[in-house]
Amino acid sequence: MYVASVPNRNSPPAILLRESYREAGKVKSRTVANISHLRPAQIEAIRGALSGAVSPTGLPLPDSFRVDRSRPHGHVAAVLGSLRKLQLDSIVDSQPSRQRDLVVAMIAARILHPASKLATARGLHSDTLNSSLGELLALESADETELYPAMDWLLARQEQIEKELAKRQLQDGAIVLYDLTSTYFEGRHCPLGKLGHSRDDKSGKLQIVFGLLTSASGCPVAVEVFAGNTADPNTVATQVNKLRLRFGLRKVVLVGDRGMITSARIRQDLPASHGIEWISALRATQIQKLARGGQLQMSLFDKTDLVEIAHPDFPGERLVACFNPLLAEERARKRPDLLAATEKQLEKIAAATKRPKRPLRGRQNIGLRAGKILNRYKMGKHFQLRIEEDSFHYERKAANIEREQSLDGIYVIRTSVKAEDLSSRQAVASYKSLSGVERAFRSLKTVDLHVRPIHHRLPDRVRAHILLCMLAYYVEWHMRQSLAPMLFDDHDKPQAQAARTSIVAPARRSDAARRKAATRETDEGLKVHSFQTLLRDLATIVKNRIRPKDEKIPAFDMLTTPTRLQQQAFDLLGVTLRLN
Repeated sequence: MYVASVPNRNSPPAILLRESYREAGKVKSRTVANISHLRPAQIEAIRGALSGAVSPTGLPLPDSFRVDRSRPHGHVAAVLGSLRKLQLDSIVDSQPSRQRDLVVAMIAARILHPASKLATARGLHSDTLNSSLGELLALESADETELYPAMDWLLARQEQIEKELAKRQLQDGAIVLYDLTSTYFEGRHCPLGKLGHSRDDKSGKLQIVFGLLTSASGCPVAVEVFAGNTADPNTVATQVNKLRLRFGLRKVVLVGDRGMITSARIRQDLPASHGIEWISALRATQIQKLARGGQLQMSLFDKTDLVEIAHPDFPGERLVACFNPLLAEERARKRPDLLAATEKQLEKIAAATKRPKRPLRGRQNIGLRAGKILNRYKMGKHFQLRIEEDSFHYERKAANIEREQSLDGIYVIRTSVKAEDLSSRQAVASYKSLSGVERAFRSLKTVDLHVRPIHHRLPDRVRAHILLCMLAYYVEWHMRQSLAPMLFDDHDKPQAQAARTSIVAPARRSDAARRKAATRETDEGLKVHSFQTLLRDLATIVKNRIRPKDEKIPAFDMLTTPTRLQQQAFDLLGVTLRLN
């Protein structure tokens, strides 16, 4: 580090505190601070200290300075810089305001350190900060009483925000993915919290359901929260109206799973006149009906793993039957184990009704215990139960099991899109792209953003919390796209797609991604990170407040010099360490 004097035409020269660094074998320099405002004696004192001369205080050089505070900064610069590069702050509101800064802080904090709003406020305040986020957004005096009104302010802008995101990510004719998940409460006081089908195996807890709309590549566009007992199909109509009326899309292809886009929803919510076409899949019972009628036979797959068929029960629809031998093998392997595990537990219930001391009695009690077992292993369709007041009997439905075995590995995509607009292969690929929404849910719920636990009681605060998490995932999704070469994510998906021989077969990672996973190193010889470990690495870049012992020299900030890996992350993101 050194002091440089830079000529400034007719003005006095600019006095800059600069540092040198090496990049790609070349020596470069960057400005740490502009110290032109200091007195000449102070500038000379800094120059002398940096050159290794004895400090003005007469103390050894290391004792001539102290570090007042170190604020982790690199991960904040990466996230906040990416958020601003995406113009998400302007999407939230075109006019700068404290409310907007509070919302931006909550979005960034959800990526950096997901926590309660109280803990988030503590991380911003100057007395208890855990990063430079509060300083960069001038929120060093913020507390939780400001965050809650900011959430209300954000929720009032949700429609406009989602409309702008849709404008950037969707267009007429686009494929839109839609899926639902649930998440549970710890308390019991929010009106949205209801008992329902729990995807987290927390059937005794109140929960909410929320649906996510994304682009075909999985980039989030809109989110909506429903009461916890809302059935999946009942959410489709609101999404159709959102696409048509709020986003103004005249033609779009909605992709949803078989439990959501059902025949009833197709008739009622997805008429052709709406301009919303769809892609879904048949349920197991519908596939079995096709097999009994002769329209679906294993001989169809003797030379191909994908074939279009027709059936009068599905007029105006295209049915694309697929056979995946690896899926067939997996189901054939798992079914006997699940049947055996179910029988083992059912046998315990039967034994409980026969024991001499305190035998299990009552149809209701016996039925409740049996129901828990069948729900746990999802094998209820394969067992015939006979429940009496004082006895319990079960047996396998051999015909059901055999019928299901004959269709192992077969699934059927259904769609209203014409063949000239979407080939069979493209229809299957579009349905399988729902995995992108599932990845979003994993990030939101467990891996990165941790939507749980939900501490809010007011319905609108819960909705605002879910919206904040969705916007955080919007930033994370784009960061992952840019950082893919140094993450375990596949950074050469076109090559993987080109090497794929069949859309029905399981997806394969690209050669470059497999090489990266095997060696744990990038092509540049750097260590490969997960998204979270990279953020922790960047957090070691800190902003130090340096205070000289000589009171004539004012305190100044110094940033940690990035490592080669850290600098590559900023280069890939296209952001800098210095945001202000």
